[in-house]
Amino acid sequence: MEPSPGKRAVPQRAASPTQRRLDPDQVRRYVAASLGPSPRVTGCGPLDGGGFAAVWWVTLDDRREMVLKVGPPPHVPLLRYERGLVAAEARYLRRVAAQAPAVPVPPLLHHGSDPELGDWLLTGRLPGRTVHELGRAGADTRRVRAEFGAALAALHRVTGDRYGYDGGRARGASWRAAFTAMLDGLLADATDWRVPLPVPAARIRALVDRHAAVLDAVRRPALVHFDGWAGNVLAVAGPDRELRLSGLVDGERHLHGDPLVDLVSPLLFRRAEDEPDDAFVRGYRAVAPVRLDAAARRRLGLYRLHLYLLMTVEMPSRGITARSDPGRVARLAELLDRELADLGRG
Repeated sequence: MEPSPGKRAVPQRAASPTQRRLDPDQVRRYVAASLGPSPRVTGCGPLDGGGFAAVWWVTLDDRREMVLKVGPPPHVPLLRYERGLVAAEARYLRRVAAQAPAVPVPPLLHHGSDPELGDWLLTGRLPGRTVHELGRAGADTRRVRAEFGAALAALHRVTGDRYGYDGGRARGASWRAAFTAMLDGLLADATDWRVPLPVPAARIRALVDRHAAVLDAVRRPALVHFDGWAGNVLAVAGPDRELRLSGLVDGERHLHGDPLVDLVSPLLFRRAEDEPDDAFVRGYRAVAPVRLDAAARRRLGLYRLHLYLLMTVEMPSRGITARSDPGRVARLAELLDRELADLGRG
């Protein structure tokens, strides 16, 4: 999962292969390349989170707070859908600001590309802490999660001109074609990176093909965030001291397709159709009523399969192994087995 600009600053730890190693002098170069020689950087540091881009907080002498996100060096191998993710996030931020202004996303200040510096974004820094962090600390996150569901429903009103990804990545004339192209890309990545899967790739593809007709119910390419886990949702305490939504970050993995895709990551490792009273689900359905009938449940199963496959396939590119993170490896294997077994019974 991608680092969140709302997370706390921490000492820089060992980075994944995709993360550039930054230092304060380099951060000043990126800021100068974005804003010119003034204002001056007065403070900066890495932000904790995921393992794709390097993300640092920045303060300026005019008291503005910003976030710098720098993409991987050009020689680092990536998964197929990850190519051009920094530019993809810039497009996402511009589009949300123009077409879904009620959805709180960071203001885009600059998107840069340079042969030496690579691709980077400079955005405003939104207030708050992540819902993931707040929940682990015991805070009541029900209200903010309901507001997050409503915000995603508002985002889904934006319609794209294609299904799937943009920027020359997996796409299709229909949602079925785009989704199967996305899946094929992950299976090809698994082969390239020699990632062991619970069953052969051909068997996974055959199971998806068996149920792919349910994808034809999707007739509009809605804008989908895709990575809405609790680490990408920011909250602040309101005047009544209840947590309120302050931001939705890390939209570089956005795509166009079925809004139900966004009912998977917010309930990571769970099933939205089994938890209709969850605050997030209630918040979403209050704005965008949706029937979670048998066909919708099958689509959700396909989307969970895709997400767990992605999280499995990305591990070698992040330097994650069974030795470094045995819990993740075992849990994803169990979840993949469960979704594949459900598809096999259907």
